[in-house]
Amino acid sequence: MRSLGKKPATLMYPVIPREWKERTRGRIEIELETCIFCGICARKCPADAIKVERDAKSWAIERMACVQCSACVEACPKDCLLNMAGYTEPGPDKLVDTFVQEVTEPETVNPVEDA
Repeated sequence: MRSLGKKPATLMYPVIPREWKERTRGRIEIELETCIFCGICARKCPADAIKVERDAKSWAIERMACVQCSACVEACPKDCLLNMAGYTEPGPDKLVDTFVQEVTEPETVNPVEDA
């Protein structure tokens, strides 16, 4: 009977959004511009949720396999992985986010012919 006069213990998510604390571990995000595709993050991931292809310059994470332990963030030598507040939205499909760095080819210089 005491609980009838109290507020609920849980939030009405997603109607009332959650307030994230400063040290909350959440989604893993990558700054692709600084990544060197070394693969250390994939080797340190205990859930084997990260795949790195150095030749293709691609980085992929299986969101539902990731346990947000931050082992990849701590191991990254370039500090290009970040923990962002929030979690992956639940859904019926396994979500794999793949990021591919665009390869820019160097400009070719046409030789100047002497007339």
